[in-house]
Amino acid sequence: MSLAQDPARRPTTLDEHADAFARLAAANVTRAYPYAPQQLLTGPDDLTPPRTRHPAFYGSYDWHSSVHMHWLLVRLLRRTPAGIDTQAVREVLDAHLTAGALAAEAAHLRANPTFERPYGWAWLAMLAAECTGASADGVEGAQAWAKALGPAADVVAELAGAWLAKATYPIRHGVHTNSAFALGLLLDSGTATEAATDAVRRWFLADRDYPAAWEPSGQDFLSPALTEADAVRRILPEAEFAEWLTGFLPGLAEGRPAGLLTPPVVSDPADPQIGHLLGLGLSRAAALSSIGRALPAGDPRVAVLSAAAADQLTAALPFVATGTWASDHWLATFATLALESAGADGAGA
Repeated sequence: MSLAQDPARRPTTLDEHADAFARLAAANVTRAYPYAPQQLLTGPDDLTPPRTRHPAFYGSYDWHSSVHMHWLLVRLLRRTPAGIDTQAVREVLDAHLTAGALAAEAAHLRANPTFERPYGWAWLAMLAAECTGASADGVEGAQAWAKALGPAADVVAELAGAWLAKATYPIRHGVHTNSAFALGLLLDSGTATEAATDAVRRWFLADRDYPAAWEPSGQDFLSPALTEADAVRRILPEAEFAEWLTGFLPGLAEGRPAGLLTPPVVSDPADPQIGHLLGLGLSRAAALSSIGRALPAGDPRVAVLSAAAADQLTAALPFVATGTWASDHWLATFATLALESAGADGAGA
């Protein structure tokens, strides 16, 4: 029996986790250490504390995790305000998403044009888009956050467009520099959409018989196969996507390759690299649900993908908040993506 078939072990909903996720995110984005700077040092003057260099995104262990945990806070304000301490969340966002702090972040991005490319860029674009959406929804404070983020978001759009224009090949491995995952977020955020769409087409539409049985690698938190399919489903009509997916992963209807659909074995969740595999389960769950919803009704792959998504989510969800910084600083974001995706297709109900 799969996890998804066991009612006692089916995924819960985002509403049930919202308060814990909000508290976790707020604690992490305001925690300065431990911190892993992603920075080329050109001289002794570059040896500055994280908060000096990154006044908005100094916490949560690294820059990109801080950015997407801020996204999570805004997301929860929009989607589950009744389940969280909205005042506490707004206080954190008001303190960090200021014009001055984000001007410094924008200046750093412009002065270091490969910094956090493309993963951190894509998450900043998502944060800016989430704040814009929250402002439109009337979320208190969101208009100011969106305005403050504007310059940094503009820099990301410029950098992403310039990068995609010269990037000949995609990066296909399952960690931060994966091209397909970043392209998906850029498309979702409405950033550099023409360049991102063109990149998806030229990099991925000719792919056939993807060697997904080789997955996962030992420190993946993204599936190269599923992130690619999830990017392609964003740009193709339903029938075209269904045909493309048949050529790309021809065994899906029969549950192949099993290793892609089965939760990864995580031998040591506290290990910073092996623990990436928890995120792999969550990102797989989100992608599997989204891919399934992009297929025509009655397609036999939909049930396979939905069941696999539930299995992946159920296996990884208990490890999102364990009191270990290696997982606590980032997994709640990916759990939210997975829970929202599962809820959209009924798998998390």
